[in-house]
Amino acid sequence: MLAPALLAPLMLLAQSGPAAPFRAAVDLVTLPVVVLGRGGAPVSGLRVDDFEVYENGRRQTIATFAHGAEGEVAPLHLGLMLDKSVSMERDLAAAAGAAVQFVNRLTEARDVTFVEFDTGIRIGRYLPPSYPQLFVRMRDRRTGQGTALYDALARYVDSTRALDGIHVLVLYTDGGDSTSDLTLPQLTDVLRTGQVLLYVIGYVDNQPGSARLTQQGLLERLAGETGGASFFPGSTRDLDRIYRTILAEVQGRYTLGYVSSDTRADGRFREVAVRVTRPPIGEITVRTRSGYLAPGRRR
Repeated sequence: MLAPALLAPLMLLAQSGPAAPFRAAVDLVTLPVVVLGRGGAPVSGLRVDDFEVYENGRRQTIATFAHGAEGEVAPLHLGLMLDKSVSMERDLAAAAGAAVQFVNRLTEARDVTFVEFDTGIRIGRYLPPSYPQLFVRMRDRRTGQGTALYDALARYVDSTRALDGIHVLVLYTDGGDSTSDLTLPQLTDVLRTGQVLLYVIGYVDNQPGSARLTQQGLLERLAGETGGASFFPGSTRDLDRIYRTILAEVQGRYTLGYVSSDTRADGRFREVAVRVTRPPIGEITVRTRSGYLAPGRRR
């Protein structure tokens, strides 16, 4: 049974400094896998024999397998990140309202880590009994100057490392970054060392033309590294639909685990690919992490 103190937020950090990329030894490589059929609906009913996993082109032996919450080889932790820079002020109420509904529907999540950022970064982790406190905090519409998007993403990934399992992060932002210490390549390395499935809701319509395309491409790239997806709503009315789509993908995900046949501790990036082999499956899309950084010093 949880101690009474754990009914309150488990941690609260107020940090805005740089986050150094983290590299740890990798034993079991865990892959959240989204399989979508025609029309974008999640494909259910697949078995472990229907999947093949490849690392740098070499087939690997699947050691663990689960569909959704079944088998719970990797418990689910939810993250919600709100960009509270002044440029997002008018959309925050709608974003928070849709996010509250999302939390209430994703009942399999063990906890929720909430991140809000402008120049500073504030992180809190909440268990279900303390969700009312979480919702109050999410609905707070105060904003600040500056945007530390890269640093905030890295802080979130770093906060997940002590919690085994898959971490699903929903990020609501316009994609701008003005104050981070981390560079984009450093942030990419951080994402590659984590177990985070990133979904981005990008409000880029208010950005200047050239910045809009750049920031949309950036957000698509970050989500793609993790096997997640990015959405760019035309208005806040689209948020409920987007959250329903994310919910269906998360609840319908597969989780595969394998121990790499490459035992070298060379710190190199290892590309991962997952294939679905069972015919006749029709037109499908398979998404997972782009890969991971092996243990050891990078060359």
